[in-house]
Amino acid sequence: MADALVQIEAARGHLGTPTRKSSALALLGAAALAATATVLLAGVIVLGPGVVIEDPTAIEG
Repeated sequence: MADALVQIEAARGHLGTPTRKSSALALLGAAALAATATVLLAGVIVLGPGVVIEDPTAIEG
């Protein structure tokens, strides 16, 4: 019985919250994803869904 308690306490010592290492590349990727989503949402808000530009010269301008 005492041996089992020692093993349980040893196992509890190994348990803990996992540490997550953050990297600059992950931060850059998250920032790029957020920026892309912002630009896409801004385009939908400004133009509105379902907007069709019929005059192609207005785009080239």
